[in-house]
Amino acid sequence: MTPRAGTAAPGRVTVVTGGASGMGVSICQLMAANGYRVAVLDIDGGGAQRIAEGIRARGGTAIACEADVTDRAAVDDALRKVRAEFGPVEILVTSAGLVGFSPFTEISAQAWNRLIDVNLNGVFHCVQAAIPDMIAAGWGRIVTISSSSAQRGSPGMVHYTAAKGAVVAMTKGLAREYAAAGITVNTIPPSGIDTPMQRQSQAAGHLPDDSVMARAIPVGHLGTGEDIAAACLFLCSEAAGYITGQVLGVNGGSVI
Repeated sequence: MTPRAGTAAPGRVTVVTGGASGMGVSICQLMAANGYRVAVLDIDGGGAQRIAEGIRARGGTAIACEADVTDRAAVDDALRKVRAEFGPVEILVTSAGLVGFSPFTEISAQAWNRLIDVNLNGVFHCVQAAIPDMIAAGWGRIVTISSSSAQRGSPGMVHYTAAKGAVVAMTKGLAREYAAAGITVNTIPPSGIDTPMQRQSQAAGHLPDDSVMARAIPVGHLGTGEDIAAACLFLCSEAAGYITGQVLGVNGGSVI
């Protein structure tokens, strides 16, 4: 039985970017299981459709939206679809992301711009496109997914760290700017989460294997997408209305 957040408002319209893979899937599934209407937004349209169909098969409400978060016109089109199907956007979780590994002196301008475009500009496009609905309603929840790399620094990932650090700063700025409008904005910087992206990085030799990573985590094991989803569920609930501008680390104690 999926745990429910008793103070959640059933039916609130929720957009999850990167919803067809990794943590995004878990977020979509848990939000839908708790009564939210979920738009699964992803550059992988087929993947988004499969996740949405799976949610509907389990009795939830979901639609798929294909969009590249770096393409503002595509984001606007996707949100128009959400509004036509469900109504104004009330909740946004920005889970779409791209990781990169390279010594700093070998980072090309193209690689730098690509990671900034997906991890930072993509958040900008999605928030700016969605937040007018929340302003009009006088209520909204935004949760950005940043990274523990932004908190502690990660050698060989300076472009990724820079982008995710900017997301943390953006989150705090948005929180102050829109608190009086009834909108909360918080960020979750995950660490040590078992996802396809992490497994790909391990296979490429950029990250150590699970046992080595687990030994560096105080709780002694990796986290899951469900751990991130549970934090999102709370931050998007009515119960979290007095929490904004915060960095909620879901990391097993690896960053304190």
